[in-house]
Amino acid sequence: MPQGSRRQPGGLHHRDAAAGAAERKPVGRPGPGAGAGAAQPGGGGCGLPGQNVTMDEGGTPLLPDSLIYHIFLSLGPADVLAAGLVCRQWQAVSRDEFLWREQFYRYYQVARDVPRHPAATSWYEEFRRLYDTVPCVEVQTLKEHTDQVLHLSFSHSGYQFASCSKDCTVKIWSNDLTISLLHSADMRPYNWSYTQFSQFNQDDSLLLASGVFLGPHNSSSGEIAVISLDNFALLSRVRNKPYDVFGCWLTETSLISGNLHRIGDITSCSVLWLNNAFQDVESENVNVVKRLFKIQNLNASTIRTVMVADCSRFDSPDLLLDAGAAPGRVFDLGSDSEGEAVGPGSGPAPARTKEGLRRFLDGLLDGRAQPQLSEHALETKVAELLAQGRTKPPEHSMADAHKLLIFTTGCLTYSPHQIGIKQILPHQMTTAGPVLGEGRGSDAFFDALDHVIDVHGHIIGMGLSPDNRYLYVNSRAWPSGSVVADPMQPPPIAEEIDLLVFDLKTMREVKRALRAHRAYTPNDECFFIFLDVSRDFVASGAEDRHGYIWDRHYNICLAKLRHQDVVNSVVFSPQEQELLLTASDDATIKAWRSPRTVRIHQAARPRPHPFLSWFAGQKR
Repeated sequence: MPQGSRRQPGGLHHRDAAAGAAERKPVGRPGPGAGAGAAQPGGGGCGLPGQNVTMDEGGTPLLPDSLIYHIFLSLGPADVLAAGLVCRQWQAVSRDEFLWREQFYRYYQVARDVPRHPAATSWYEEFRRLYDTVPCVEVQTLKEHTDQVLHLSFSHSGYQFASCSKDCTVKIWSNDLTISLLHSADMRPYNWSYTQFSQFNQDDSLLLASGVFLGPHNSSSGEIAVISLDNFALLSRVRNKPYDVFGCWLTETSLISGNLHRIGDITSCSVLWLNNAFQDVESENVNVVKRLFKIQNLNASTIRTVMVADCSRFDSPDLLLDAGAAPGRVFDLGSDSEGEAVGPGSGPAPARTKEGLRRFLDGLLDGRAQPQLSEHALETKVAELLAQGRTKPPEHSMADAHKLLIFTTGCLTYSPHQIGIKQILPHQMTTAGPVLGEGRGSDAFFDALDHVIDVHGHIIGMGLSPDNRYLYVNSRAWPSGSVVADPMQPPPIAEEIDLLVFDLKTMREVKRALRAHRAYTPNDECFFIFLDVSRDFVASGAEDRHGYIWDRHYNICLAKLRHQDVVNSVVFSPQEQELLLTASDDATIKAWRSPRTVRIHQAARPRPHPFLSWFAGQKR
């Protein structure tokens, strides 16, 4: 096995399966130190007299189990496993549950108030899971792209994945033991500047690819293309503005795009459209596009990064617990706040706000009021007033809600600092209805958001858990207590990236923020860093030339995946979380597998070697 090694805590030499493999670095909130008296032997803590046990003349082991246990407490995990090979008595003590509980908390630096994963069968097996099943061994590097690789997406079957790049191609790959290129679609003939995002539909028959048009430096226009995965034919193209709406599938044959209409200097409205993937319908009585929502934007903000969560999957088994987390913020349905919980006495606030704005505008028009406001602040106040009588309230039917539309937005500045959530009800999930152009009286109204989550920072990435219940958000925080005085001058943002977790079922922030990754670009140059979530792990790119993997339950960083430049995107195989892909500005895609699967693939026969012998063999 090719090797790349790094000294591990507890005396362990971790031997990676490829040169330049990931750095295994448990990071977390350290718990109290484990001394010899921290726990008493249990489970396998009884001696097994007989073969290979050193006995005295009366047939009693020379060293009692309790003494061996206390000695083993002072050893690292590799030394404990190696000592367990000496004799049957030591082997039994080396598998003691209390011993491995101490090893687990000490080695991975997990807070002591965090319980064992509910699906774990033993502390030994849980230690083995975190060490042996994390995709941290580099097994293949793909160099077919000629410029920065911006995004990766897997098909739901896991058999294929797609990549987007600054070289203006969408590449579709076959995910076999050795990854190979199936097709490359060059989008330059369609006046694209580069491709930026892709997504497979639910039955993996179509691929949505999103790109940016050629144009002036400040151009915000983009386009979405739909590609057939049967013959790689281009089926349709849909305008998308701004381009960082990205687009997403709502059903197997319909997708969401955006459009932006300027109202004033810093006010606008975003319209989200539902589009048929097949736009060759000739009947004038059948829609190929239908308006989904129209939302007002204030202070130079816009809707970006749309995604859809399927509410019907919320109750599928999910092992994320709130252990060790402080009570999170609550975001109430229909709240107009910036994410603060609405208290019992806050009911009349919207009415007071409306009346205050009306008096302000009346006074301004009558010449009685001459406030010291900038043109931007004045425009925002007027837009708020005019929109209040033209905004439809949310439809409160969470029981009927089929899906949630999730996107980034804002209310204070152009920097995306809020997450907007809007219910999509069953009757809205089809383009069927009046032919486009009919019923335009509704155009006069904006749609109110159902939920708003304010993260008090610049959002640079979002991803859903496999059951769609938990939303993970990459955010670069604003300084505590900062105030936005000018919408065109947002507060400075931190270099540290906070990975926040929100429960979409309860609308609460859960867990404490995950940290380790960093970004360096300022507000006006900030770009999206895509993250991904599997059953047990969450991964993200970063500007520090690494990808990162955390455990979702224990909130610890388990691995750093090295590239030569910014890591823009990461994605787990949906069928095999022990395979992870990373994409970088270094124009490469790297495939990473777990040590366990590497051993399986490299074995003469496709069966894993015992973890005990492999792990103990790492210490030379």
